[in-house]
Amino acid sequence: MNTLLPLADTLPATPLAAPGDSAAAVRAAALLILPHLERGARVDAVALRGAMEAAFGGSDATGLWDWKTAYEACEVATVLFLRKYGKALFRKAGSKVAALPLLGKIVGLLPTHTRRSQESQALQQFSTPIPLGLVATTAAAITTADRVLEPSAGTGLLAILAEIAGGSLVLNELADTRAALLSSLFPAIAVTRFDAAQIDDHLDAATVPSVVLMNPPFSAMVHVEGRVADAAFRHVASALARLAPGGRLVAITGSNFGPEAPAWTDAFARLQERGRVVFSAGIDGSVYAKHGTTFATRLTVIDKLPADDPTVFPVSPGTAPDAATLMDWIGAHLPPRLPVDPSVIVPAAAPAAARSVRGYLNRAARIAPAAVATEPEGVALAYEIVDTLPEAGTTDDGRISDAIYEEYGLQAIRISGSQAHPTKLVQSAAMASVAPPKPSYRPHLPANIRDLLSDAQLETLVYAGEAHSDYLAGSWTVDETFDLVSAARDDAEKAVRFRRGFFIGDGTGVGKGRQSAAIILDNWLQGRRKAVWISKSDKLLEDAQRDWSALGMERLLVTPLSRFPQGRPITLPEGVLFTTYATLRGDDRGERVSRVKQIVEWLGSDFDGAIIFDEAHAMQNAAGGKGERGDVAASQQGRAGLRLQHALPNARITYVSATGATSVHNLACWFPRRTEPVRRIISIEN
Repeated sequence: MNTLLPLADTLPATPLAAPGDSAAAVRAAALLILPHLERGARVDAVALRGAMEAAFGGSDATGLWDWKTAYEACEVATVLFLRKYGKALFRKAGSKVAALPLLGKIVGLLPTHTRRSQESQALQQFSTPIPLGLVATTAAAITTADRVLEPSAGTGLLAILAEIAGGSLVLNELADTRAALLSSLFPAIAVTRFDAAQIDDHLDAATVPSVVLMNPPFSAMVHVEGRVADAAFRHVASALARLAPGGRLVAITGSNFGPEAPAWTDAFARLQERGRVVFSAGIDGSVYAKHGTTFATRLTVIDKLPADDPTVFPVSPGTAPDAATLMDWIGAHLPPRLPVDPSVIVPAAAPAAARSVRGYLNRAARIAPAAVATEPEGVALAYEIVDTLPEAGTTDDGRISDAIYEEYGLQAIRISGSQAHPTKLVQSAAMASVAPPKPSYRPHLPANIRDLLSDAQLETLVYAGEAHSDYLAGSWTVDETFDLVSAARDDAEKAVRFRRGFFIGDGTGVGKGRQSAAIILDNWLQGRRKAVWISKSDKLLEDAQRDWSALGMERLLVTPLSRFPQGRPITLPEGVLFTTYATLRGDDRGERVSRVKQIVEWLGSDFDGAIIFDEAHAMQNAAGGKGERGDVAASQQGRAGLRLQHALPNARITYVSATGATSVHNLACWFPRRTEPVRRIISIEN
């Protein structure tokens, strides 16, 4: 017989997540809370504190976590519970109304939110209670043909109910930790991180939802201090603009944001020029009591069809004292949904594959074969060597000029048909005085690459490939930890040689992201179908996907490492793995291998593809050094970057940083590859 032990008896002695990875720690805490919900046991403050201390490796007194984060762990546990048991629970209840008491019991097992963080106050982060969320999803009448947008998705309490209803999700969340949590809870979805008040301006033009579920901040705006009276209106108006014709928007807002309120009548009249309000009712503040507020709210439903008379609104049934009453009003007063443009309907088979980790992995496995049929064919880039051009930075008689900057131009090669960079480029006179070597490497790129990259960017690809084509002198051995590298004889057992690296030091405006994507593409079209892209922030994932797709490739081939828990194999058959330095530094924890080893196991020790260290200065102080107050220990991020390079001696390493060479201590991170002198050019418009 299996018996669940008390939570305190099952806690590990070491933290369950890498230091600094708040989202992973919150999820780890949620997994410790989940068994309580499964057996119907109350999660009191003692149990919650124990789960948080186990996940974060310390108490809230040390500043590792706060109680608002602990409440988010409870919400994540609720999402995990509903994913596991939600369909069965609703099926057993027989109706949505009958399911409300069951959801109320789950809410009752969790502690009341009595403390708030500074961020939660500023952004008004009040997640939707799941009984109210069930009412909202019922009002939305979601089917398997719907694409459901949640512009401020929070911790996923609304999203999981939409998923259970059968919708294909489009999730956006501005707050970093919450967005990372959503990515781990819904791994099939690329969570965007835009300001939801302008969601229509930011989403990809092809993303057209047929349903919008939203619980926007009632009176808070990003980067604006104090109360913003029309914040909810801005969120609703932008989401409505994005909604497909005939689609339905369901919004939970403050109680005073309604068409019958004199202050909002004109605003709703303007909204009704695009979509008609078909239902609006207040909700008593007690519905939100467990989430730390008794502020009264409102449920409003808008269908995307201009109203016959924008100044006429449906009569509100009043203020519902509880979710059950509101559910009854929905059934009695809400009209059926309108037909939606067939072009935005999700194919019947798509949601099932898109709503699980297995579905994501299966879809990722299918992307590659599909991409092979549509991706561009690699053609060797043609260029000619120039022998007679005078060195830049010199006068006609060969003397070095006294200018600080010189106009940048290709000195050693000419690429027929290439375009000049869109903005004027310059380089320092010192750099201009050093003639570049004459290369021989020919990158393999799409035939239309001259339309996609400038001549200066193409030159980068030539010299990167030239550097990667050679190895450093000498042989070395690397220990099992990947920390210790020792000189060795060429014939020594397990001796390796390190492939040369390349450094891109260009300034803002030259397009380092596009150059990085092109280096990966060059290798991709030569059969090296795995790559790693490391950057400073997970917000830069979208930039990497944008630069990759701009070269004609499938953007979803750039996949975040965060979708694969530490200690689990990376199961992608091919693709560009994107991660941050903070994630990379995750060390071994018990049976869970480090993130570096996880990546090495995916790539294989003989890996000879591309690794991009974007914002490479984030690995500064990799070797330690001397500071004003004595010895400075090596940084964890720097050591992790070195370990990855040591473990993969054949990898084609590219370092990217506009500021990486400003300090001697920064240089240690690329010592294993001893790069060529840095080419640094600057766009004078930046």
